[in-house]
Amino acid sequence: MNDAKAALGRKLVAIKKQRGWSWNDIAARLGHAPTWTCAAILGQMSMTPETAEKTAALFGLDEAEAALLQEIPYRGSLPTAVPTDPLIYRFYELVMVYGTTWKELIQEEFGDGIMSAIDFDMTLERQPDQKGDRVKIAMSGKFLSYRRY
Repeated sequence: MNDAKAALGRKLVAIKKQRGWSWNDIAARLGHAPTWTCAAILGQMSMTPETAEKTAALFGLDEAEAALLQEIPYRGSLPTAVPTDPLIYRFYELVMVYGTTWKELIQEEFGDGIMSAIDFDMTLERQPDQKGDRVKIAMSGKFLSYRRY
């Protein structure tokens, strides 16, 4: 990952915490979804000049930092092949356990192809439960068929 983008992301998260903002607050001010906004702030998406300008104004950034927000990132922010953070590791575990199931079910429904991570939406919400609140994540990606020559 670009060290400068990563450092800027850490700076913006610190400002976010200092000001008591939520990702929903920031997303509403920038006019984007919270998931995309968080990914962009963390350096995994590139911003348009307009969004970078709004972000710079919101966070008090200089021109160089606003320009950095517009750079195309080197995507993939994990430092190791197998994540060591327990929360992130659980997603890795989900892929290891259910990956072949997801592949089989998606390909049965759609055919030979993949789900896009580019034309993609994701929402996250809390679901109250008497046994402990649950995390609900909904992902929606465009299906892309493999071409046959």
